[in-house]
Amino acid sequence: MEENSGADLRKAGTDAAGHVKTTEVDIRHEPVSRPEETPEAESGDFTSRKDETLPKTTDTNDSAEVADLQGNQNLEEDGQQQKTDLESLLEDLGLKKQYHREKLSLSKILQINEKTMTDDLGTCKSNVPLYFLKKLMMVNVTARAVKYVACDSEDSNIETKCDDASESADYNFEDLSDSQNDAEVFNPLDIITALFLCSDGFVQQELALKMSMCQFSVPLLLPNCDTKQSTLMLWAMRDIVKKYRPPDLSASKGYKEERIVLSELPMISFVRLGECSLSKSEILNKLLSNSQQYHDAFVHHNMECGDRPRKISDGLTEITWYLPCGNKNMDIFSEPVAIANLRGDIASHETQFSFLCQTSAAVFVFFDHLEPECKLLTNKNHKAKIFLVGNQQSKSFNPDVLKKIASALKLTKHNIIWKKKTKDVDFVECLRTTVNSILTNPAMKMSIEQMADIANKLGISIDEDSPECQAGRKSADAITAVIEDTFKFKEKQLPLQGQIWKELTFLEKEEVRLRKVGSENIEIYKSNLKKKKEEQRRKQNSHSMSDFMSCFISAISSKERGYFLKWMRMNLENLSRQKLSSLRELYKEKCKNSENKNDIKEIDQQLSSSSLGVEHFFREMGQIYEASLYLPETDLSRQQLQHLPRLCAQLLLDGFPLELVDGDASNIPLRWVSDVLSQLNDLVSPKNKILVVTVLGVQSTGKSTLLNTMFGVQFAVSSGRCTRGAFMLLIKVSEDIKKDLNCDFMVIIDTEGLKSPELAQLDNSHKHDNELATLVVGLSDVTIINFAMENSTEMKDILQIVVHAFLRMKEVGKKPKCQFVHQNVSDVSAHEKNLRDRKLLLEQLNEMTQAAAKMEKKEENKNFTDVMEYNPDTGNCYIPGLWNGNPPMAPVNVGYSETVYELKKNIIQLLGKCESTSNNILEFREWINSLWTAVKHENFIFSFRNSLVADAYMRLCTEYNKWEWEFKKVMYTWVTSAETRISNFATIAAKTEISNLREYITELKSEASTELIKWETIMLDNLNEYFEQTEGHVYLVEGYREEFLNSIKSLRRQTESSVFNQLTAAADIKQGMEELDKITDTYIQKIETAVCALIGECRKKKVKITDRQLDESFNKMWAETLDTLPFSAQQTSNIFTSVSHQLQTNLSHKGSRACELLSERSLQDCGLEPFTYKPKEQKEYIQSKLSGWIPWTDLVKTKQEIAESIISACNDCVNDKIMRRTNYHDTYIQEILHIIDERLGKADVDTDIEFEVSLKQHICGFAARKFQKMHENFIQENDPYRRLEKNKDKFCADFKDVFNERDQCQKKAEEFINYCLKPAVENFVYRSLGRDIVDKMLMREEFSTWMSFQYYILLNLISKSKFESFHSYICFYKDYVKSWVSDRIKESFSSDSALCEFEDRHLQSCIDRINAAIKKAKAEKTDSLKTFVEHICNDLGDKLVISRDALDSFMVLNNADQDQFAHWLNECLGGISEALRNKFRDITFETKLTHLHVKPQNELFNRVIGCSKQCPFCKIPCDAGGEAHTVHFASLHRPQGLGQYRWDHSQTLSTDICYSAVIRDMNFKCSVTNNERHPYKYYRTIFPDWDIRPDVSLEASDYWKYVMNKYNKEFAKAYNALPADIPDSWKKITKQQAKESLKESFHIK
Repeated sequence: MEENSGADLRKAGTDAAGHVKTTEVDIRHEPVSRPEETPEAESGDFTSRKDETLPKTTDTNDSAEVADLQGNQNLEEDGQQQKTDLESLLEDLGLKKQYHREKLSLSKILQINEKTMTDDLGTCKSNVPLYFLKKLMMVNVTARAVKYVACDSEDSNIETKCDDASESADYNFEDLSDSQNDAEVFNPLDIITALFLCSDGFVQQELALKMSMCQFSVPLLLPNCDTKQSTLMLWAMRDIVKKYRPPDLSASKGYKEERIVLSELPMISFVRLGECSLSKSEILNKLLSNSQQYHDAFVHHNMECGDRPRKISDGLTEITWYLPCGNKNMDIFSEPVAIANLRGDIASHETQFSFLCQTSAAVFVFFDHLEPECKLLTNKNHKAKIFLVGNQQSKSFNPDVLKKIASALKLTKHNIIWKKKTKDVDFVECLRTTVNSILTNPAMKMSIEQMADIANKLGISIDEDSPECQAGRKSADAITAVIEDTFKFKEKQLPLQGQIWKELTFLEKEEVRLRKVGSENIEIYKSNLKKKKEEQRRKQNSHSMSDFMSCFISAISSKERGYFLKWMRMNLENLSRQKLSSLRELYKEKCKNSENKNDIKEIDQQLSSSSLGVEHFFREMGQIYEASLYLPETDLSRQQLQHLPRLCAQLLLDGFPLELVDGDASNIPLRWVSDVLSQLNDLVSPKNKILVVTVLGVQSTGKSTLLNTMFGVQFAVSSGRCTRGAFMLLIKVSEDIKKDLNCDFMVIIDTEGLKSPELAQLDNSHKHDNELATLVVGLSDVTIINFAMENSTEMKDILQIVVHAFLRMKEVGKKPKCQFVHQNVSDVSAHEKNLRDRKLLLEQLNEMTQAAAKMEKKEENKNFTDVMEYNPDTGNCYIPGLWNGNPPMAPVNVGYSETVYELKKNIIQLLGKCESTSNNILEFREWINSLWTAVKHENFIFSFRNSLVADAYMRLCTEYNKWEWEFKKVMYTWVTSAETRISNFATIAAKTEISNLREYITELKSEASTELIKWETIMLDNLNEYFEQTEGHVYLVEGYREEFLNSIKSLRRQTESSVFNQLTAAADIKQGMEELDKITDTYIQKIETAVCALIGECRKKKVKITDRQLDESFNKMWAETLDTLPFSAQQTSNIFTSVSHQLQTNLSHKGSRACELLSERSLQDCGLEPFTYKPKEQKEYIQSKLSGWIPWTDLVKTKQEIAESIISACNDCVNDKIMRRTNYHDTYIQEILHIIDERLGKADVDTDIEFEVSLKQHICGFAARKFQKMHENFIQENDPYRRLEKNKDKFCADFKDVFNERDQCQKKAEEFINYCLKPAVENFVYRSLGRDIVDKMLMREEFSTWMSFQYYILLNLISKSKFESFHSYICFYKDYVKSWVSDRIKESFSSDSALCEFEDRHLQSCIDRINAAIKKAKAEKTDSLKTFVEHICNDLGDKLVISRDALDSFMVLNNADQDQFAHWLNECLGGISEALRNKFRDITFETKLTHLHVKPQNELFNRVIGCSKQCPFCKIPCDAGGEAHTVHFASLHRPQGLGQYRWDHSQTLSTDICYSAVIRDMNFKCSVTNNERHPYKYYRTIFPDWDIRPDVSLEASDYWKYVMNKYNKEFAKAYNALPADIPDSWKKITKQQAKESLKESFHIK
């Protein structure tokens, strides 16, 4: 049976009564969970019921209703004083509000709530109808048996009393009515009546449909005991479709499929007159059931709860149908027949009785006692044959009265049936014989629709007479009534979805697949495709909207849209049923033989073309909307259609499905679906979180039926056709379970069946199956994989498709959960018995995973569990067959319903554990867009791009960049402190007791390692915490975790190497200074001694000496003393020798040729002139990573540009070292050689050894020359003689002060401030400012991530609109970026205030620290000024580098008073800040940058330059974040002509873009391929570390298309080529569109 057929059966409720007695079923299934099964109390227990007196409707059983006038009167009196029976019951059931104000709606009863997950009714009466609905919506045949436990009753007590009541041989009404237990149980008929009264038309329809599927009788006439008005439930039964096989079709095995209200069938009615001891309903159940397949269609007193008094269901007329299956041995009646059953005494319900008499072929009247003047039977002009059914065992039986009435009615003996002392089976057989005789030549056949006229005449209302229903019908009929040929109707009235839409689908896929491009220029071919698409859209817009579509849109905009759509669907299905039945039969016949492939394909196409459903109108609406978007925004037609997505979104909320995938065209109208979902989001926000459940499986395996049973929904499918494409429905999640599911709606997606292998060959649809599976698996949180266990071929086919889909999802960062469903497995021990099958399934899954992984080029996935979480024991569900018995009279198998219910609970629990619970409607929309766009490419994993993934990746990069800068900042601070401590080593400012510098360096390296490990751990913890969070879709970038982890480790290693080098260099320079410092100290001591001696001599003269005389005496002493000192010229090192040694070491592994080249030229001769590359031959042609079709490029020019770029970088490094005015160290040249090696390794051309050696010699030559000068300046600056001479004037001044005994306190304080502290503070500020500037710049959006940086630099380029800037960016990328970064820094700090804030902060921190040091030194009560100053310097030793020279000269001849010195120190300290502020104000920002230790421009440049790897084809730089990424990718590739590539035959610049080239059937050749041709499609075998991702929007590269078009001639001139042949579509791109494409490429919101 086709899946659609299953769906139709579902809608139709086609199946017949099964075998299971409800009491037995109830025992097997927990009574607490059963929907109340309160059948009519129609028993044959005459003796126990003869004395019963029941109020009003005596006993639920028609067979034992006894009129008690006294009881009746009492009840009426009570009712006047209290509430009516209806009000009282509705209040008990919690339905009063629904009856009076707000009717029950489908959205309300289908929503997921806590009761969905539990079988416990609790103690509340109002739960009873909810649980009945819950079970009925899952077509559970135990639905009518719902009991609850009252608050003040014990469970066991209730059970016992119930059993006692049913088994008692004798009891009276008083005992029954007084029993507390009786008040706790409702009659099922009352529940059904109440629910129908309190439900809207759509719920009534759904109730009738589900009841029919369960083979329950359905209300025909619904009573209202308050208004005494009955309603013909015509609308409620409209949706029931039945299939059966009448005798005339038995031979052909055909069947008849009809909407039951339209079927003209004989109806036989059964009624009761007065008291009756026979159980009419129980007898009817036996009448309709054979011995092998018994089912309770009608509620009777022997059913659980069926013996409870009826309160509101008297007058209810039920109907059921007996439909033959065409097997004489099984059919009870060979002809179809409707069976009606009136509840209650016809004396109290004359209208209903009259209705039945005028619509039935026969009426069977059950009685015990007849009145002689029975006007009810004799006075009516009955159209129906009357049959009297009596019980001879009844004590009130009177043969004479019976004869009189029989005579009056002209009844023969055949019209009177007696229940004698025979068994029930004989009595039932007698009834069957009578019914069969009626069916042989029925007096009347009438459809339920035709009964409406009779009902109107009798004053019976009709449910579909409501204004909304009639208005909906009128609108629907206006469209469907004129349809004669569906194919022609679609072609004329729905033209946009036909061939035009299929052509658009082809063009969309061809745009990305480029299968037919041939040798044509790719971009021109794509431009032509775009033109064709626009042409198709113009064709669509040329069709004015048909009158029928206008009517359709108008109708769904009205308040009666629900009725309209239902009428539309029913009318169209009726139409299809008539028109397509023969085609469907032929299709099934041909499918039996796989050789009929062409015939099958043709019939399938005819079915597709001829089928017409509501979805086709919505599809047309979507196309009308999409086509309108190609009109100008100001166009009135476009503006008038803007409301359509909101209209459709509202319908989604109302419970109607939305077609996601058009199954006929195999495409998604992405803009239409996107806009509908956007509007839906607007309607429900902020409650917009969703979870998605999807079902996949082979066609006709009951996928739709499974979803419909599980969630109570109905997916719209064309009659007789399997689901085509994919449809989605929304189910609301109630507040009480939101906290567990963390969502507001559940989305259910039903898909078309995956075709069987032989059908798959027809239209190459295996690929289509893969596409569909990939899409829905990608959208799902839980995917149900549905198949029949016994069909191994089917299973393998599904597994292959599904595993592909799951593997693809894993690769793009999404891991949906999976549930395998095995249908038609009925054994209770199936789970255990199928253990071996589950193991086999897992083996097959592993095998399929390996095969799929190989095809997808992801062979690291070996097992299914590598792809997704799967447990063979919990991930499988075994479901019995759908029907309990043989259709059409089989009810739904209770085992099917119960197992599906368990599956539903399991799926909801799985959803509660989903990682992606933060998905909202907009993110769902994004997944649809990105998945389908990738699916359209042939290689999904290669093609997949998703803005959610991109956003998640951007967030990860942003966070990583923050951690990285924190790490670097901490280490910069630590290194600054360490260098300060090294500089202060062995001085009075030293912070360590260690006297050996080497030991101290070892200790500092150990400290550095500890700090590095600590911060590496912090970063790793941050990374782990980041991936543990639930927000931000971090699971989508799980695949990048390892790369960022490696980046952290790499960062630590690089930083450690850099720190150790800096420590070593600082230590070596300090070591070199120690000898000079010792000599200087000795000389100062001798000078000081000589000065002291001179002071003594002068004082002995005891005459007044003038300052001039003192100067002369001092100068004489100075000259004499210096003559005695052993000055020797300081030896300078030959830096060229050191650099030559390092260069030889660097090139030692390059072979003998390198050594030979080195020896040919002295380093002193290198670097004197600008570098010029001179190849061996006059001209070479490029052997780059892309040759073949690419034109020649001058290798000399290319290598010259590479060399100049490297020279520039090395020059910056050298200048940075020189600015520090320190001594030369070998680590400096090692760093430069490392820069050269790194840059050459990333060069785009192969560099020969001659080029490398000559470049290194040139750079090392000029570097050595500059380092030599730096070294000599350092030696000269620190020469002891120069240091003494520098301090001569100060010594002289001190000499005169001491001689004249002047107070030195103020002067010495100022000297200490100006010469010791002030330079140290200034130095500290410059060492700190660099970090502050970087911090400030990182707050700017353009420096947050690499992607942001690229966006802003490109935006800046297009805003400037200068060709020179574009040319510089493309050809000299690093230089341009460095310049751009420097410009941004200068721009940010152009005002003085921006930097002053940082300067002031550091100044203040130093002043505070100095004040604290002075205060601390004062508190320590030192014994001398020298000790006092030592304490201050020591306290500042880790923050400020205090000049040793200045400190030594300050201490000479210092006789200042300690306290006074301290006082003046505090007084003078404030002057430092003001002096330095003034100094900083006078220095330009550019000059300050040269003084900074941390160069912000370099730090930011290194941050945004990325790994600097470039695309092997178009030279665009890599976008990937983190240092250690293994795969390079770029968001925005560009035309390769901008990278100087041209066609070798024409010399015109190429317009090809890498996206397109790598999916095209073309070859390339390069040095890596040994100049052998290699297919572009498999470029990753040559460049495995590059991932060239597609331009999924087809517009992302509009930026560079615009640039190339605008500056085509300029680029051609600059590259010495001919201008490119620009595609026409490029010429239409505006500057604004180019900017917008940037946003899309870099995911800027």
